[in-house]
Amino acid sequence: LLAKKVEAKKQANPLFEKRPKNFRIGQDIQPKRDLSRFVRWPKYIRLQRQKAILYQRLKVPPPINQFTKALDRQTASQLFRLLDKYRPETKQEKAGRLKARAEERTKGKADAPTKRPPVVRSGVNTVTTLIEQKKAQLVIIAHDVDPIEIVLFMPALCRKMGVPYCIVKGKARV
Repeated sequence: LLAKKVEAKKQANPLFEKRPKNFRIGQDIQPKRDLSRFVRWPKYIRLQRQKAILYQRLKVPPPINQFTKALDRQTASQLFRLLDKYRPETKQEKAGRLKARAEERTKGKADAPTKRPPVVRSGVNTVTTLIEQKKAQLVIIAHDVDPIEIVLFMPALCRKMGVPYCIVKGKARV
């Protein structure tokens, strides 16, 4: 009563004959596989990957998230060009300034202390003190400080004290 379906047998191309590989012991060599998943990565790479995954999976609080909004490249380059003009004097420049002052004293002129030019100040403690005293004119914060808690309070402090601030990419550039 049951009718069997007649299946058409596929005709194999006689030009291409099967040569199945045998990967048992002493036989064919196994193909090269991508084993990069099993590499023991250095600790800093593991940490940065874990941090990236945490940032994706968890809701990031606003004080931390504001460090992702940094100045664009063009504005940052203008800012660093401006900062270059206010770079602190080098040891050679200071020695030259003091030497000129000493020569003036030997000639008999009155010793007038040379006024220090306004310079860029760095360091968390120094900058915090300047902000609290309202002596800071512009605060530049790096976005990639690790641990972030070191500079987390600064934007709020700047807003409270009315000091302008900006966040730039790259701790090394600052």
